[in-house]
Amino acid sequence: MSNPLLSGIRILDLTRLLPGPFCSFYLAQLGAEVIKLEEPQGGDYARMLAPELFTLVNRGKKSVTLDLRQAQAVTAFHKLVEDADVVIESFRPGVMDKLGCGYQQLKLINPRLVYAALTGYGQTGPYKDRAGHDMNYCAYAGVLEQTGVAGGPPVLSNFQSADLAGGALTCALGILAAVIGARVSGQGTLVDVGMLDGTLALQALSLATIRSAGQSAQRGSDMLSGGLANYNIYACADGKHVAMAALEPKFFLNFCQAVGKPELAGLPANGAALRNALEALFSTRSRDEWELLLADHDCCVSGIYSPQEALDNPQVKARGLIRSEDGKPLLDLPIKFSDADSVHGDCPRLGADTFAVLAAAGMDEAELAALSAASAI
Repeated sequence: MSNPLLSGIRILDLTRLLPGPFCSFYLAQLGAEVIKLEEPQGGDYARMLAPELFTLVNRGKKSVTLDLRQAQAVTAFHKLVEDADVVIESFRPGVMDKLGCGYQQLKLINPRLVYAALTGYGQTGPYKDRAGHDMNYCAYAGVLEQTGVAGGPPVLSNFQSADLAGGALTCALGILAAVIGARVSGQGTLVDVGMLDGTLALQALSLATIRSAGQSAQRGSDMLSGGLANYNIYACADGKHVAMAALEPKFFLNFCQAVGKPELAGLPANGAALRNALEALFSTRSRDEWELLLADHDCCVSGIYSPQEALDNPQVKARGLIRSEDGKPLLDLPIKFSDADSVHGDCPRLGADTFAVLAAAGMDEAELAALSAASAI
C-alpha cells in the first residue's frame, strides 16, 4: 500500500463537539495531520459531555492547548498558521476576527491557507449570529416536518443529518476542493459552510416534489416517505420490522413470486388495498424468517436492525468498518482505496502535543515557559 492520500496536509482544527471534529476525523483518517487546538481549561466540551463520542471522532489527531484570548497564544497560533494548509473553526461569525485570527488576518501570514468556517447558518444572513443544534437546522430545512408517519407528529431521528451530512461532510468536501485549488493557484480561500444550507441541499426528493406538484407532500406521503406500499415499513409477527424498498416493478414482482402471491403485483402501489395486504402478510412471520425466506430473491427487503445488531451484520463485518478496542466498537474510514492506507491512531489526551508542536513551529524554551506561566497553553 502507498502512503495515505492526504499525507503532508496540515490542518489546525479549533472546532468542538460533533460536526467539526467529525469533519477533521475523516481528513485525519485520510492521512492529514490534524492538530486539535483546545482551551487549556477543559478543552473540547465533548471530553466531559460525551467522552465516548469524543473518543470516536478525535482519534488520529494531536492535541495542543492554546488560550486565544491571550496575545501570547495568538502569536503562537500565527506561527502554526505559517505552515498550515487548513484552519477549521466553528465559532459564531466575527469571533475569530476579534481574536486577531480571522481569515483576512491569517491570509496575510499564509496566502495559500484554506480557512473553513463551519457554522449553523453561515457567515451571512439574518440568522448568522443565532445559536443552534442539529434539530434546529433540520427544523428550518424542512427535514423534521417530513419525518414521521402520516397523521402523526414530527419525529426526532437519532441520526444527526444536519451535523454530519449537511455540516461535517459538506465541509470536508469544500476543504478538499479548496486545497486542490490552492495547490494549483497558490491562493487559499474562505470556505463558508452553514449547516442549514448543507441540510437543505440534501432535500432532493422534497424539492423534486415541489417542482412537480407545486408544494410539499404531507408528512408520510411522499414517494420515499410512506406514500407507496412497496416502499414502506412493516411489522412482523415478533414485533420487529422489515423495510421493503421494492420500488422498481422487477423487484416487487420478484417479491410477489417469492411469497406465492403474484396477484399483488397488479395492485396500485399507492393504494390502501396493497398496503393492507402487505401488512397482513408480513404479520405472519418473524423478521428473521422473512429475511431468510427472501434473501436470495433480489427483492430489496431487509430486516430493520438496532445499532447493536448492525455491528454484527455479516456484510458490515466483511467490509471491516468496525474494529474493537477494549471491547468497545471503533469506526474506521468507510471508503476503500485500491492503493492507499487509512490512518487509525489514538485519541489524544488534552494538550498532549502542545510543547512538541509549538517547538517544531520555532518557539524556544523561554517562549514556551512564558506561555505556560501565563496559563496560555
